[in-house]
Amino acid sequence: MSEQTTHQKIALVTGANKGIGRAVAEQLAALGMTVLVGARDQRRGEEAAAAMRAAGGGDVHTVTLDVTDQTTARAAARRVEERFGHLDVLINNAGITGSGQVSPQDAYDQVPSSVDLDMVRTVFETNVFGVIAVTNAMLPLLRRSPAPRIVNVSSHAASLTLTSDPDGPFAALMPSVAYTPSKSALSALTVQYANELRKDGILVNAAAPGYVDTDSNNHTGHLTPAQGAAVVVRLATLGADGPTGGFFGEDGPLPW
Repeated sequence: MSEQTTHQKIALVTGANKGIGRAVAEQLAALGMTVLVGARDQRRGEEAAAAMRAAGGGDVHTVTLDVTDQTTARAAARRVEERFGHLDVLINNAGITGSGQVSPQDAYDQVPSSVDLDMVRTVFETNVFGVIAVTNAMLPLLRRSPAPRIVNVSSHAASLTLTSDPDGPFAALMPSVAYTPSKSALSALTVQYANELRKDGILVNAAAPGYVDTDSNNHTGHLTPAQGAAVVVRLATLGADGPTGGFFGEDGPLPW
């Protein structure tokens, strides 16, 4: 048998014990991948993985991973290497708004002129620096894959074009100096990683799932996690001729 036919695809999804991350994990498992549920809380991660397996979700395991702690990121990479030897798909999904469980319309603590700088640092630690930490820890394993893919879960709010339009969809929301800029920074990271890794055949893209019903917006979103996960899964399963360094929603490319 050829290596291609015997190669079992391994996917790691950070922040996968609930919400969009969990839906992505479920869909990748349904495609036949071995899925690693990354979660800060080991118990919650194990419960989510067990529930997926019980629902017929395939080969699902948990990896304890706090993206803000480089030590745990490196330890997670060692565990993946010891058990599977490689990684095919990395979904950098873990993220926080900084405001807790509140709708964007009520995120008064994000207003630029009165924001708590420590809160901004905390958001960037997860949404930006955490992506660097996890990606760099997993890159040696991704390089062993015949078709490695990295997807950074972003937001339409990352688009400077959309958020700067006074008549656009974000005009009615509270200004956001923590969450929104962190996602714009994630776009920049996506492009830079794509530029470096293009020659290695590693496709790196950012996905905007849309306004999904999750804890992070106090369940005010109109899309289900499964609907939001669709674009992430599509980018995770791109063919060799797929794009890299792009920013995509369900309907196609989004403006930077």
